[in-house]
Amino acid sequence: MAELFTYVVLYDIGFAPNPYFGTCTLATCKPEIRKSASPGDWVAGIGSMQKGQQDHLVYAMRVEETLSFDEYWTDPRFASKKPNRVGSLKLRYGDNIYHRSADESTWIQEDSRHSLGDGSPNLAHVKRDTSAPRVLASTSFAYYGADAIQIPEEFRDWEGKDYFGSVRGYRRNFPDGLRTAFISWLESQSDVGIAGEPLDWQ
Repeated sequence: MAELFTYVVLYDIGFAPNPYFGTCTLATCKPEIRKSASPGDWVAGIGSMQKGQQDHLVYAMRVEETLSFDEYWTDPRFASKKPNRVGSLKLRYGDNIYHRSADESTWIQEDSRHSLGDGSPNLAHVKRDTSAPRVLASTSFAYYGADAIQIPEEFRDWEGKDYFGSVRGYRRNFPDGLRTAFISWLESQSDVGIAGEPLDWQ
């Protein structure tokens, strides 16, 4: 049975998730989800109260593939997701940022959203991101960004409990009936692709 993972999207900048170039990827942040999710599972990003998007769906992806960081880095399908900090916004926030050194002794972090201002590695991000050196990828996704859509009311009060409000970390333990119904709703969105720009681009 497919699992459902949800979390609050605090920073919506086209980086985590990165919905561009035909594939939605989660390659940084949320190491617990990246470590645990398998093909067939769903990951959904809920809007934050701070950004005025509470109760809204920012994006959802049905995990189709998992890759190691080195596989992601070398796969030509994802070359466009390597960051170019002087390129367009899509290129600037590329999430294909980690790979092993030649002797495989250390992680290399490319100049990216997770680097320091001068482009050097941010060791705190390196440690957190590489604690789960795994990328989730999907071509079946809906990314709404700034145009996040309202989560139907039927899911907001499930037997007296709101499972889609603010949560620290992430949530995966849903009642079976709710998980099945919510995934069915997400499946109806799975061919939307990109339907809005990142909220934090505005």
